[in-house]
Amino acid sequence: MLSIARSELIQIFRNRSVLITSFVMPLAICAFFVYQHELFEKIGSLGYVAAILMFTVCAFGLYTSSVTTLASRRQNLFLKRLRSTAAGDSSILVGLVLPVTVIALVQVAVILTVLGVIAETPDNVGLLVVAVLATVAMMIGLGLATAGLTNSPEHAQVTTLPVSLGVIAVASWVGISGTDDLTLLKRLLPGGSATELAVNAWNGGVAVGDSLLLLAPTLAWVFVAVVLASRMFRWEPRR
Repeated sequence: MLSIARSELIQIFRNRSVLITSFVMPLAICAFFVYQHELFEKIGSLGYVAAILMFTVCAFGLYTSSVTTLASRRQNLFLKRLRSTAAGDSSILVGLVLPVTVIALVQVAVILTVLGVIAETPDNVGLLVVAVLATVAMMIGLGLATAGLTNSPEHAQVTTLPVSLGVIAVASWVGISGTDDLTLLKRLLPGGSATELAVNAWNGGVAVGDSLLLLAPTLAWVFVAVVLASRMFRWEPRR
């Protein structure tokens, strides 16, 4: 698994287009939000800004990169060759997505730390970490499921748009309007409960126990994504 991850990390840094579209651009967007945090804080709250930063990296960095990576490795038959080795299926998939996952976690940690330094520190750091990890798990699961529908790296630019734009839209909706109305709908949509959890963690004012209940919808999406991935994922090029 680690050898696969090391090889994949080397490939990422050799591919300039992946670096720019999946890592540089999300960081640029995040830098804009951090720079203009006072403006966006007036629209929603500082917790909303934190949630948008988290989802920008996880959607446009982690999720899109995972789908593109898996589609590319399938197209060049690398996945098929890996299955002929001693590595199991789960080890192969973990090895392939581990580098982009670690990069995304580092990016989120750095960006939220910068936000906390120049604006205001989160009320509950531990709860914020839980929100980030739950979001990462959900986006990896959705990435595996989407990869099953993606024929090529070029096709990934299309297949990833509904989810990546969708979770950003949900995060903006929940972060700005809150969950006082349409509560169940907002929490059940992918990214809704994770956004509320991040907002509560940063802004405070909500009991930790009540906030932890928000993990249930996000973990449910992880389960749904894994089930879909197990049914749709293909190890050989799609015809």
